[in-house]
Amino acid sequence: MKTVTVLGSTGSVGRQTVELLLAEPDRYRLRVLVGGRNAKLLAEQARALRAELAVISDPACHRDLADALAGTGVETAAGADAVVAAAAVAADWTMAAISGAAGLPATFAAIRNGGSVAFANKEVLVCAGEVMLAAVRDSGATLLPVDSEHNAIFQARADGNHGAIEKIVLTASGGPFRNATREEMARATPERALKHPVWSMGAKISIDSATLMNKGLEVIEAARLFGLTCDAIEVLVHPQSVIHGLVYYNDGSVLAQLGSPDMRVPIAHTLAWPDRIATRAPRLDLAAVARLEFAAPDTERFPALRLACDALRAGGGAPTILSAANEVAVHAFLQRRIGFLDIAEIVEDVLTELGTPPADTLDAVLDLDRLGRAAAERACLARARNAA
Repeated sequence: MKTVTVLGSTGSVGRQTVELLLAEPDRYRLRVLVGGRNAKLLAEQARALRAELAVISDPACHRDLADALAGTGVETAAGADAVVAAAAVAADWTMAAISGAAGLPATFAAIRNGGSVAFANKEVLVCAGEVMLAAVRDSGATLLPVDSEHNAIFQARADGNHGAIEKIVLTASGGPFRNATREEMARATPERALKHPVWSMGAKISIDSATLMNKGLEVIEAARLFGLTCDAIEVLVHPQSVIHGLVYYNDGSVLAQLGSPDMRVPIAHTLAWPDRIATRAPRLDLAAVARLEFAAPDTERFPALRLACDALRAGGGAPTILSAANEVAVHAFLQRRIGFLDIAEIVEDVLTELGTPPADTLDAVLDLDRLGRAAAERACLARARNAA
């Protein structure tokens, strides 16, 4: 049996991972579950999967977790240090789905085990790309991308002819404001921005999809993961979200991965890799889809994509700063402290302020993350005062 750890089990990706594990009880043995603040759900998952250890990141929720698991034999712990220690428990396969830069220490701990790490947290590779890849090389770990687009590219590159690749294409649905004007987006509420037309996702990634920052972060992630330059990565808006990624080869061939927009598909691919397991995801019906549309993204209406590509080209700590500032700005928008268009503008202001300092160690990355967050928070406060 393959031993498994799930970091971020109470989030969207984590819950779908648990669903897949429950469907294959004879293939996987659960070692560790790590959740955020939802002690009730974490306890239910731990009981259902017979986990060895359940860890909740918020210490204030530990009593509820311990009480819910009393008598089950499942050990419990809480707090940031406990999360990292749990991630360091040896497992054949780890789902790294703790959202944002908060997932960095735990993901690194899992990588150092040398097993397979399925990462759904793109910010980890964006913030600490070179440091993370060095840790992967040192430990012999295997990185398996869970993002639907990167998983699609991973599958389309399966023949191993990586030197023959001319470019890759990441597709984007275009989000809820695909056809909106800047004036309409300026009036957007969090409720409207959270209504993604295709995918069911958490709040942070839903807002990133609305700004197209999500696609920008994916460009940086793809460059790190597949060893490509920004010029070899193209983004196309594809509203149907049927084709998730394409690989162009030097003989004129184009390989695409298609499927229904359901995260259980890429999660299952990484969980069973190099084999496959069945899922209950809806099967793609191309006759029902009837048409596939594509368009180049509008970086005037969606400047976040341009900012991400600029940060990738700038190198150093620019991607770290970009990700940190974006997390703060998205949170401020969800709290109604700033407007929708302010998100990208704040990120650009912070990038201009902090430049491209080096980010060649994990400590340096974490320091830059703190600096980027602080600068973004100042920018949010300034805009809120100006709007008052």
